[in-house]
Amino acid sequence: MTGPVRYALEGDVALVITDNPPVNALGFAVREGLQATLEQAIADDGAKAVVLVCEGRTFFAGADISEFGKPPRHPILREVHEVIENCPKPVVAALHGTALGGGFETALACHYRVAVPSAKVGLPEVKLGIIPGAGGTQRLPRLVGVEKAIQMICNGNPIGAAEAHELGLVDRIADGDLTQTAVTFAREVVAKGATLVRVRDREAPGGADPARFEAAREEFARKRRGFLAPQHCIAAVEAAATLDFDAGMKRERELFTELVTSDQSAAQRHLFFAERHANKIPDIPRDTPTRDIAQVSVIGAGTMGGGIAMSFANAGIPVVILETGQEALDRGMGVIRKNYEGSAKRGRITTEDAENRIGLIRPSLDITDISDSDLIIEAVFENMDLKKQIFRRIDNHAKPGAILATNTSTLDVNEIARATARPPSVLGLHFFSPANVMRLLEVVRGDATDKSVIATAMAMTKKIGKVPVLAGVCHGFIGNRMLHAYFDQAFRLLYEGCQPQDVDRAIYDFGFAMGPFAMSDLAGLDVSWRVRQEKGQTQPIADRLCELGRFGQKTGAGYYRYAEGSRTPEPDPEVAAIVEEEGLKRHGSRREIGTDEIVERCMLALVNEGARILEEGIALRASDIDVTYVFGYSFPAYRGGPMFWADLMGLPAALKKIEDFKLAGHGDVWTPAPLIEALVAEGRSFADFDKAKV
Repeated sequence: MTGPVRYALEGDVALVITDNPPVNALGFAVREGLQATLEQAIADDGAKAVVLVCEGRTFFAGADISEFGKPPRHPILREVHEVIENCPKPVVAALHGTALGGGFETALACHYRVAVPSAKVGLPEVKLGIIPGAGGTQRLPRLVGVEKAIQMICNGNPIGAAEAHELGLVDRIADGDLTQTAVTFAREVVAKGATLVRVRDREAPGGADPARFEAAREEFARKRRGFLAPQHCIAAVEAAATLDFDAGMKRERELFTELVTSDQSAAQRHLFFAERHANKIPDIPRDTPTRDIAQVSVIGAGTMGGGIAMSFANAGIPVVILETGQEALDRGMGVIRKNYEGSAKRGRITTEDAENRIGLIRPSLDITDISDSDLIIEAVFENMDLKKQIFRRIDNHAKPGAILATNTSTLDVNEIARATARPPSVLGLHFFSPANVMRLLEVVRGDATDKSVIATAMAMTKKIGKVPVLAGVCHGFIGNRMLHAYFDQAFRLLYEGCQPQDVDRAIYDFGFAMGPFAMSDLAGLDVSWRVRQEKGQTQPIADRLCELGRFGQKTGAGYYRYAEGSRTPEPDPEVAAIVEEEGLKRHGSRREIGTDEIVERCMLALVNEGARILEEGIALRASDIDVTYVFGYSFPAYRGGPMFWADLMGLPAALKKIEDFKLAGHGDVWTPAPLIEALVAEGRSFADFDKAKV
């Protein structure tokens, strides 16, 4: 037959072969072809067994996400699985690449599974705000037990073939040709003449003890605070342990449907595509030449420089890390070693891995040691004169073709580039702290930055496990420029009537990891104080705290008090008195402010400034802003980012609130962005704005 699925007979074994590039997604045409070809195999008297094979780089990598939210087209995947598991002949799945989601569910519906050693299997649906919807929550527990199934489904992380074999998910590891191994295995099954046992007919090991499921609910309520999908996953696995298979499948479908139509799933699917779109830059084709990054130099061994060096060492790329003094260099290398040894102690890497990574980082006091590096990243204090001085020195010692990057979080990359004789080779690489942990990387494009430099940076970012977002040059780029508006409102809320814990509690309950004042205590109040002093700016509440030596967690006091050795913020009457005194100075009175107003003012301040950034072309897409805030600023993923959140609210409603806040005198940030006004007038959304950009 024509189409993505074809039938072949190898002796007495039927091969059902799928070829649907690039990842053999289980779209309608594939499902239709699978059902028809399986029925052909069942009817073929010459076929004693069936092997499912996929061509290309992977077994079925999952469902076709573009079909979500659309009317189902039959056969749906569950119907295909019924044909597989009810086949009177043994059906063997031949796994390679990544059998994920619906692909793994298809393998679970087969009677047996054979895999190459490099194969990975898993059910990552929870990361899209849904649960497996084609029997994964019902079949997996029957094979690996309730507890392991809960961990696999709720975390959504794939496992390798070796572990899958140990768990009984894979029946044989292929040490040669996968298809031939699967065919041989199928013939062995036929020769044994054993009765086929469907996964659906097994019982889930681990039983139906309610305490086990309650413990899991508590665990994932902590680990995935605010997310609906993990709790639904647990409920579905509980159905596998307490109901018969058909009833469990019905319950799975109910839970899946509830989630797939939810705002949370829409938000997480939005992020799934947004992360991929962020790599696409309209004027830089995919075939743009890139430069090889075989060695990196990092200037500065402080917190940022050390974290950046670790990011490259983690990817196996050698790094030279430079400092101006031995004491600072030793201190930086000591922190790096401590971090790696801590990871090894927690079991995240082996002791050997830790030593290998440390060995890739070479400390130096000699600027000439950068001369062999392909990428040189400056990571020193946020001072323009200092950075320009360093870039002049880098320019004198870097080899031709080397890329020169600044880790500045706010400063003008164009001005820094002009301090060199090679502005086309200069860009910003704004890592987020801690750089070895945080996934976001703002790639800042200067006016003169060469396209090959941008293409290289985007490719390199993925290699070191980061999520890149392209930004233009302005003060603060995307993330920190928007953060200024966010903090403007946070402070205004203090002056008008809130205490730090009121604002932080509202933002935490909205889904952030912490509120603005707890975040300031973590980062250190002295950093922004020093910047304000350089610029002649004031922020009375924050300035008074700094004058008292309250710099945050590192001094045991900031906006909160911290018990010795603790990171838990405790409200402090001394801070409350300062806040109230400064508020009365400014307004003459204070008022009660509700949670909704706190959240709306902080979030819509982000949205309004984000719209201005889009107007100016600093960000290419609204979805790039969402990626920036989810991966760099802990904006809750289940809300999709600030711009997606505004779309869910409805831009007319968002604009009305912005106008109301302006009338109420809550600051200049409430002048509505012209883009929002235009989109509302045209009946469009930020998503519509993005459509021509992805």
